Amino acid sequence: MNDKQGNNSRGGSKPGGSRTNSNKPKPAMQKRAQGPKKAKVNTKVAVVDPNKIEKKPNQAPKRPKVKDEIRLNKYISNSGACSRRDADIYIQSGNVKVNGVPVIEMGYMVKPGDTVNFDGMTLTPEKKVYILLNKPKNFTTALDEGQEFRNVLELVKGSTTAKIASVGRMDKNTTGLLLFTNDTDMIRKFSLPSQKSSKIYQVSLDKNLKFEDLEKINKGLTLDGHRVFVEDISYIEGEAKSEIGLKLRSSNIKVVRAIFENFKYDVLRVDRVSFAGLTKKNLPRGNWRLLTDQEIINLKNV
Repeated sequence: MNDKQGNNSRGGSKPGGSRTNSNKPKPAMQKRAQGPKKAKVNTKVAVVDPNKIEKKPNQAPKRPKVKDEIRLNKYISNSGACSRRDADIYIQSGNVKVNGVPVIEMGYMVKPGDTVNFDGMTLTPEKKVYILLNKPKNFTTALDEGQEFRNVLELVKGSTTAKIASVGRMDKNTTGLLLFTNDTDMIRKFSLPSQKSSKIYQVSLDKNLKFEDLEKINKGLTLDGHRVFVEDISYIEGEAKSEIGLKLRSSNIKVVRAIFENFKYDVLRVDRVSFAGLTKKNLPRGNWRLLTDQEIINLKNV
């Protein structure tokens, strides 16, 4: 009897014991608290298209141009107050008002009906006028008071009510083509040393021009430290060897005279027979005419 009890205590489990059955399902584990998710780092390098124009933040969309509106600097230039470049300086300094409001924005567009005040003066833009004169002797472009000779503006009086000026200067002894306009941009353009328009002069000397001197002039020369490039020089066919045709880009008559005086010739007369493609055809001495639309386009494209 004692043996049976010993066996029971060593081997099997008593009914109603505290040991759990291994076949029972285990309870679910509690969910572990999770911290905030880490942001993924993008290791890819963005490829920038060099041809793609990046739009700046807060950039206003481009406004379509209104009919007959014009840039403010051009409006000022058209009025004859100053050139476009100088107008930009006035605009930046706040000396220009549109409809009573100061405008410092470059590229501002003036609309029809706007009132533009320039440095305290209300501007009235004029229509561009281009007048070609065949200047006679004894008229000058100088505006000095008490001058002995008459001014060339007398010859184009009545041609326009616009305030015009000559493109370049001419002394009393020089004759030929002289252009007048109220287009300050064109006046400035033909005054630049780098301008590329050709002029042709007929020059009368006090004696025949030697052929060796003609060849030297044709190769170009230096006057007062400045290189003068001559496009062409020749004797005028059917005339004496003292009558010379000279083609160069300079519109400065003093340069024409200085070329021959450098070789000890006295210049008796200078007649400009061609100016940037314009000629004296059907334009008698002392007369003027308005340029055609095509001639104006040609001048602007020089």
